[in-house]
Amino acid sequence: MEDDRGPTEQRKAHAGPFLTQSGPSKKATRFSFHDDALGRAWKRRKIDDAEYYSLKRYALHWLAGGLQGALHGVDLDRVFAFDPSLMSGLAKTERQQDHRDAYRAAGLAIGRRLTMVADHVACFGTSLLELGTLMGYRSAAHARYQAGQALAEAGYRLGQHWKDQDRRR
Repeated sequence: MEDDRGPTEQRKAHAGPFLTQSGPSKKATRFSFHDDALGRAWKRRKIDDAEYYSLKRYALHWLAGGLQGALHGVDLDRVFAFDPSLMSGLAKTERQQDHRDAYRAAGLAIGRRLTMVADHVACFGTSLLELGTLMGYRSAAHARYQAGQALAEAGYRLGQHWKDQDRRR
């Protein structure tokens, strides 16, 4: 049975202005939610389209490489226990390793500081205010501005890196 109900009204209300709907009919309607930290920065014009898509590509390699960690229950008796049968930290497939290699190469290409910025916003979902605070800015306005500038620089450099990579192929 096909579920064509779409997102709930609460989910739509949560996204607010960061929701885009498109499609010719109710059944073919496509919902795009941009209410994560990176999407908000893009919709608020802190970064341009090219920077947004290069940061999304960076986050895709992080996610497809299996670097986001596993979701499993917490057993407080085994918090620091190591289970070698899970092969934690190792790539499970060659494709996953390829994504990890692309993610690490991009991180090396843009530098350590900008890698931290790209990781926090694109991969971990840290807001610009939180990131600016982590960067050492006390004023909320200064923190958001400087984090936005650093994110734009990271996106620009990632865009240059992806262009070079695509040219080599």
